[in-house]
Amino acid sequence: MKRLYLLAAAAAATAFAATSALAEDTITVGFTASLTGPLNVDSAGQQRGYEFWRDEVNAAGGIKVGGKSYKVKFVTYDDQSVGGRVQQLYTRLINQDKANFLFSPYSSGLTAPATVITEQYGKIMIDSGGAEEKPFETGNKYLFMVITSASHYLSGAIDALKKYDPHAKLALVYSDDPFSKAVLAAAAQQAKAAGLEVVMDESYSPSTTDFGPIVNKIVSSNADAFLGGGHYSDGATLARQMHDQKANMKWISILVAPADDKFAELGPAALGVTVPSQWELQVNFKPQFGPTTAQFAKAFMDKMHAKADYHAASGYTVGVVLQHAIEQAGSIETDKVAAALNATDITTFFGRVKFATDPGHHGLQAAHQMVLAQWQMVNGKLGRQVVWPEEAKSAPIMFPIKQQ
Repeated sequence: MKRLYLLAAAAAATAFAATSALAEDTITVGFTASLTGPLNVDSAGQQRGYEFWRDEVNAAGGIKVGGKSYKVKFVTYDDQSVGGRVQQLYTRLINQDKANFLFSPYSSGLTAPATVITEQYGKIMIDSGGAEEKPFETGNKYLFMVITSASHYLSGAIDALKKYDPHAKLALVYSDDPFSKAVLAAAAQQAKAAGLEVVMDESYSPSTTDFGPIVNKIVSSNADAFLGGGHYSDGATLARQMHDQKANMKWISILVAPADDKFAELGPAALGVTVPSQWELQVNFKPQFGPTTAQFAKAFMDKMHAKADYHAASGYTVGVVLQHAIEQAGSIETDKVAAALNATDITTFFGRVKFATDPGHHGLQAAHQMVLAQWQMVNGKLGRQVVWPEEAKSAPIMFPIKQQ
């Protein structure tokens, strides 16, 4: 009986040790995604980027730390595009699911409430979905943004307009959400500084589905350039209804929506529309860490059977940046990884990544630059071309727009 007891105890100890080793060799990353609700399209792209990074890392044996390899495990929930759910779910990810690190939800409106929780518990969250600067101006220590911030989203569009039509009259029409308001507030200031005239500045409810009355106002304002939008659903509808109602804009820049390949389904309404983009397939950087653009794009297409957009690329980059910081730190301890993130200054296929470290802007992206892409006819089909800045262009800019 004693021998059986000893054998059972030894077996239990072995099983416990194996389980502990398995737990120790796994890094748990938590996040929420908008599987449902109005942010679904853009959030899905970001999530595909997250998942592609995880699968690539695990297929390569994991993240190397101090002679060990850690596999990456995800825990994720549907936030339903609702800010009120985000804080509950991030609390759960930290307390119940024991996430070591966190990725952001999609959009500024969801990232900000998540930040309250991650900072409260002293957990690192890397942000590829919220571009608003406010969360980075409150003394947070564990929040890091890999994308260009909101105030610079439309800088390229303003610069291009200043060159091609210095007397342009602008209609700024945008979703009443934190990200869109921050982008267009900065654009209004930049437009005035460039000598452009803002003849309309108006927001709309994010739930708006009929933009007919708003398009009538745009036409009545005598604007010849449009800047605005918000996310996919409203941006695509705006583009279609401006085309259908023959608004005859010389220039259209819409946030987010035209960066998705689905935008081509609008047909003639898509032609000439520009979008500020965090990344495009035509832009190449020589990476110091991670794959090249060509390697990433091919592998993503092979696995996902779809072209990578900037949401997928930024989602993947979040993982690359976390991996680089963990390997540089030689640890998965929060403070050591945070110190490595503070010291990060690397170029990936997505561009340069460096974080502000002063208390007033800690974690804000300080190096990444955006491009301006335009829907043009490419080999007889609608496709995006990089048109600004001119040194990065893959095709000449179409100005004025020649919509059919």
